[in-house]
Amino acid sequence: MSTAPAPSAAKQAQAHVQRFGTFLSGMVMPNIGALIAWGLITALFIEKGPFPLGKIGGFGQSMVGGKLVDNIGIVGPSINYLLPILIAFQGGKMMYEKNPTRGGVLGAIATMGVIAGVPGYPMFIGAMIMGPLGGWTMKKLDALWDGKIKPGFEMLVNNFSAGIWGTLIAIFGLFAVSPLVKMLMDVLTVVVRVLVRNNLLPLTSVFIEPAKVLFLNNAVNHGVLSPLGLAEAAGPAGKSILFLLEANPGPGMGILLAFMLFGRGAAKATAPGAALIHFVGGIHEIYFPYVLMKPALLLAAIAGGATGVATNMLLHTGLKGPAAPGSVIAISAMAGGDIAKVWIAIILATIVSFLVAAVILKMDKSSDGDLSKATADMEAMKGKKSSVAGNLVAAPTGEIKNIVFACDAGMGSSAMGASVLRNKIKDAGYGDVKVTNEAIANLKDVYDIVVTQETLAPRAIPKVPSATVLTVDNFMNSPRYEEVVEMIRTQRSGSAAPVAPVAAAATVGAAAAQDEAPAADILSTESIQLGARAVDKGDAITQAGQLLVARGAVDSAYVDAMHKREESVSTYMGNFLAIPHGTNDAKEHIKSSAMSFIRLDQPLDWNGNQVKFVVGIAGKNKEHLQILGKLAKIFSNNESVQALENASSADEVAAILGKVNS
Repeated sequence: MSTAPAPSAAKQAQAHVQRFGTFLSGMVMPNIGALIAWGLITALFIEKGPFPLGKIGGFGQSMVGGKLVDNIGIVGPSINYLLPILIAFQGGKMMYEKNPTRGGVLGAIATMGVIAGVPGYPMFIGAMIMGPLGGWTMKKLDALWDGKIKPGFEMLVNNFSAGIWGTLIAIFGLFAVSPLVKMLMDVLTVVVRVLVRNNLLPLTSVFIEPAKVLFLNNAVNHGVLSPLGLAEAAGPAGKSILFLLEANPGPGMGILLAFMLFGRGAAKATAPGAALIHFVGGIHEIYFPYVLMKPALLLAAIAGGATGVATNMLLHTGLKGPAAPGSVIAISAMAGGDIAKVWIAIILATIVSFLVAAVILKMDKSSDGDLSKATADMEAMKGKKSSVAGNLVAAPTGEIKNIVFACDAGMGSSAMGASVLRNKIKDAGYGDVKVTNEAIANLKDVYDIVVTQETLAPRAIPKVPSATVLTVDNFMNSPRYEEVVEMIRTQRSGSAAPVAPVAAAATVGAAAAQDEAPAADILSTESIQLGARAVDKGDAITQAGQLLVARGAVDSAYVDAMHKREESVSTYMGNFLAIPHGTNDAKEHIKSSAMSFIRLDQPLDWNGNQVKFVVGIAGKNKEHLQILGKLAKIFSNNESVQALENASSADEVAAILGKVNS
């Protein structure tokens, strides 16, 4: 048995930095709206703004109760209290998956300690430390008495444990953490000032531009630049150049313009659309595949970035707050009175980047490069499918004949998705197109299209470099299925009429198991529960599994395998349906094929999706494939789903799902 080589130390380090940057970004990005609101208020209403208003901007005095008092305004309290606490709340939520609100509250309480430790100092780095720490420590403490609290005392214990621990960790933040954070911020501020005073700030582009392409920028941008920039913008200057080090769209725009004029093939054809998404939409990752395709273009990005930074330094330009995404619209909104200067820097950065990229493309005598492969490489580095760069991957150039639906084990969700997709393709009249399902580990580069879940795409992409990879998050009615049908229709529009469904096409994938007909009564009324309640998805999985155990179809170890499957990949299927099932290694725990059905009184959160129906499945031999195929037909029909929701008895449910027993 061969094993994949272990990733190099450099790759592992890069992955760790990417995950760290993603985590920081996850705290900041949901609160960008609040940061923009603060930036706009600062730009408009401070004393030097176009509409100076002390009540809002926080300057001057107002008469209150016959006395003159200093105006507090919105600007100061927002940056000193609101924004750090919002970031901390998000960090606490991220660390306590089971009870995110509780984690967020503890993160916010903990952060008040570091805020109080250094009054008037924007504690963003402190929030990024104490927020996650508060949520994580609360999660660990709750685990100590989980399941040990007597009924009726849960609320008392939960409230007082949160209050007591919140008090302690806030005091810890006040005396232990705030001095360290203040020291770190002072050191970083000195470093930035040295770079500015010695005109060395443009050199940061040497690191920032390559980091963007490698998805390492979040760690620098959200961990260092944004907190320092916000602290600087809160001072007398009211703005900061640090917000422009990474956000300037000029370097990427210049590269895309060069491809529009001097590129060839797919790169030239897709560059105009990519430029619009990049420049106006602010999604910079759209140009990363072009650079990865020809790494020498990093020189163009660095040259353009350094030009933009140097211009902003020369013109004393800055933004009132962070611009996210890095769109010219967002940047212009944050520029205030510097909008003309900002545009000059963007234009010059674009021109320099374009000139360098044009020379590289003109002198490069190598082949055009593979934009699809570069996109796949980018997505593999990013660790997930790109929502925009994936559009750069063109449809298969050859005739689409072989489609595979891939999942972790190639037996559960992939069989369900393959059945739905196969039926749509057959209904469109293209029965000669083969649709199969397969485990990602067994994929070979022999398919025209690969359909998989978004979280599994990074594993699938390297195995099928010649295929078009599409991702789905809804197995019942994903719009991706219609895209596949449209690809086939468009491709064959100039050829003969669609081929009628043939017998061979109906026997592939999930239907390939029809030679092993399932035993009767896969679903019995004893395995149907209506009006059920579940605390979370783990509880629902356990209930579905215990119904299979009670039926005598599986032993208790199979229930553990159902939880293990859910840990690796979600079994949410779409149309309010989840189908938890065991891992591929759990076959020995299956005694006979069976299915359980649970309808929940209240929809359950299943990784951000609502689930009302939980169907547990165990299949002997390959019988589960046929079961999944029949369930796919039922749950892809909205009328059937509505009928299941309205059913008042187990017998009614059994009648609607009767096909699984036939």
